[in-house]
Formats: sequence, C-alpha cells, structure tokens
Amino acid sequence: MRRLTPALALGLATLVVAPSAALATDHHTGHDSGTVRDSFGTKASYAPQQNTHSYQRPPAGYTAVFTENVSRHGSRAATDGEDGDLILALWDKAQAEGQLTRKGREFGPQVRALEAEMAKVGYGSLSGRGKQEIEGTAVRMEQRLPGLFRQIAKDGDKIDVVSSGQGRAVDSGNLFAAALGNTDPALKPLIGPARADENLLYFHKAAGGAAYRDYIAGDQRLADTLDKLTDQPKTHRAARSVLRELFTPAFVQRITDGEFASIGTEVQAAQAVYNLYAIAPAMSAESPGGKGWGMERYISRGDAAWFGYLSDVEDFYEKGPGFADSDITYKMADVLLDDFFKQVEAKRAGTSDLGAELRFTHAEEIIPLAALMKLPGSTQGVTAAHPYTYADNTWRGASVAPMASNIQWDVFHKGNTYLVRMLYNEKEAAFKAGCHPIAKGSKFYDLKELERCFNRT
Repeated sequence: MRRLTPALALGLATLVVAPSAALATDHHTGHDSGTVRDSFGTKASYAPQQNTHSYQRPPAGYTAVFTENVSRHGSRAATDGEDGDLILALWDKAQAEGQLTRKGREFGPQVRALEAEMAKVGYGSLSGRGKQEIEGTAVRMEQRLPGLFRQIAKDGDKIDVVSSGQGRAVDSGNLFAAALGNTDPALKPLIGPARADENLLYFHKAAGGAAYRDYIAGDQRLADTLDKLTDQPKTHRAARSVLRELFTPAFVQRITDGEFASIGTEVQAAQAVYNLYAIAPAMSAESPGGKGWGMERYISRGDAAWFGYLSDVEDFYEKGPGFADSDITYKMADVLLDDFFKQVEAKRAGTSDLGAELRFTHAEEIIPLAALMKLPGSTQGVTAAHPYTYADNTWRGASVAPMASNIQWDVFHKGNTYLVRMLYNEKEAAFKAGCHPIAKGSKFYDLKELERCFNRT
C-alpha cells in the first residue's frame, strides 16, 4: 500500500470518496464498512470459488486433452518488518509514558509475536497457509480432470512447470508439482524440472515492462489522482480512529502534531496497523494454536474498510484497468495471454507433447492479465472526472488477485474441434463480451471463436 506523505493533506483534500454506496455503518466509529474480505485487498487469503463437482460437463464426445494455468504464489509473510518496526517504536514510547489503552497494552506483545513468526518463516516467503493453498489447488485440478491425468500418465505426456524465478513463486511451483505428483505417482517422472521465465511471468520488471515502469515513475495524472484519492480528510480521520484504539487521546494528538515525525506520521502509523491486520490471516498457521492473531481487535471494520479501499486504489490505477483511455497498465500482459493461446494451438497442431502447462507468478502479473482479458470485475476503467470508487466500480483486489489467485484453461477435443473452458479462482468464467460460447449459458468456447474474439486470426 502506498505510504502517504504528510505534506499533501488538506490542499488536495477536496474529493471525499466513500468505500461503497452499499456499505453499512460501523457504529463504533461512524465510518462506512465494507465486507471483511474486501478490507484485506490483495493480501486476502485464497478460497476456491466453486465446488469441484458443480462444473458444467463438456458436450457429448469431447475428452480433456490439455490444461494450463497461471497462479499467483500462495499466502506469505510480509515482505519486510517495516510496519512492525514503525508502530512498535511508537508503542514503546507510549508504554514508557503510560499512554497506552487497555487494548494498546495487549497490542505490542501481539505484534512482536507476529513479527517473530514472519521472520522465522522468512520475510516474503510462503507461510503454512500459503503452502496449503497451493497444494489444494493442485489436488483439485487433478480431481477436476481425472481422465486427463490418467491419459497423461498412460501416454507419457509432459507436465511443464515455469515460474517468475522469484522465491515464493518458485516455491509455489515446486509445491504444486509435488502435490500433483502425489495424487498419482505415475505422474511424478513426467513433471519436468522447474524453470524460470522472467519475460513471461515477471514482465513488469522485464524488458517488456519498460514503458509501464516509466508510467509508474513519471506520469503526472497518475500521481495527482493517487494523491487526491488517498490523502483526503477521511484518511486522516480514519488514521486517528485507528490510533485511538491503541494510544490515549493526548498521545494521538502528539503523533498528529508531528512530534514523532522521525518515526512516522499519523497516517503512516495507522497504515502500519492496517498492514499488520491485512497480513495476519496469511500467517494463521503460525499463530498460537493455529487460532489466528486477533489483529482485527485493534482496528474497527470501518477503518479497515477505508484503508482496504486505499490499497485497492493504488492497485487499480497502477496494475488494473486504470484510466479508460490508456492500456499502459495491462498491455504488457499480452505476452502471457499469447502463451495461453500458443500452448492450446500447439496441442491442436500436434506439435506439443505437453499434457499440462503450470505457471507461477505474482499479483503484478495476475492483475494486468485480468484487465487485459476483461475478466469479471476487471472490465471498467475510469476517467479523471469520475475516479475509482467502490460505489460504482466492481474491481476489488480481494476478488481479482487474492493470494494463490489463478486463471486456468481446460481444453477438450472431438475430432478437429477444440473447446476451451476457463476457470477464474476455480470458478467457471465467461470470456469477455463479444466472445460467443458454443451455446447460450455454456462455459465452453470453440478455440477458433476465441482466436477470432481476441484477434489472433
């Protein structure tokens, strides 16, 4: 989440954006509150969105011949200890002066315990929950396509595993492959050695993302929009509300007045609390007794919803649909969509010996790909006059790219006809508007129709 500077507060604070028109009011704070899951943004933990046994059956005579996916890595520890360091530095001062609330006295030891476990796991590394998420998607893939994997084992087809080359993505690919192999030992020798492809699965940092990086670093419209949406009066009110859960009003006022500016502003301190709240579920397996960390006790639902919205603001404009008149945030994902098509087309041409193509990457790739493909929730860009709000835009980080989020294509054939079914976070999903399924209400699409619809012919 973007770390706000204190200087822009009131001068740019003319635009007040509620998280959602449909939100309930948190009576404890008076702030609007959204669904709890939305408040976690892209740090939300993974859950499959459809039961494995409820998928549509392919038309009569069609058999599965190939499957491919792209998956974000599983839940992880925070990438560093910065949030814990910031809020604990303030906590230590407040404790020494007797300026903690009852909740505040409990908060410090809880954060130190959480930080210790994240350090033990390794900052940025997969947590126990993250490993379970990835292994679960592998097992359900085999359960969804048992005939395909039996045929792969019988024919000796290969299973390719490729990642961004970054630690948690590499680990996710290895875990997925091992779990898939454990579903049928005959698959194990067919799973190739994991490989890395930065251009394909870390494109925001590779050569193909150069124009995008220039945009993030220097686009004035982007910078102005983020400033207007994030640094507004409601953000400061929510920040003070968060801090009053931990510190006495007098100590909160001193933070607001800038006495501890060398540590952090009121907004930065509240963001640190929010970020710990957001990452805690990812670390649930490492909590005492596996019962969770209880970080939700230290931030109201309304305040968590607001800071979750601010996190979504940044991801929407920097990685997602963004401005409606530009594709700079997601055009670079074409290399990944192209690979999806190439794999299926090679299968149709008889030039591929693969039974499955398994890819592992990051939110920075999943979010642009979802926008490029216009997946559910990622269809609507915005204008400067009508910025991104929960009230009139369905984009939510927790739905678009939670931990272990994935896009999967299952391929079936009969004679010379190849059909594709797409799953998004394991839920059957329609392709974008203008792509026609084989029948009304069907989730199966002729490959030739998809090639037409995505201008590949």
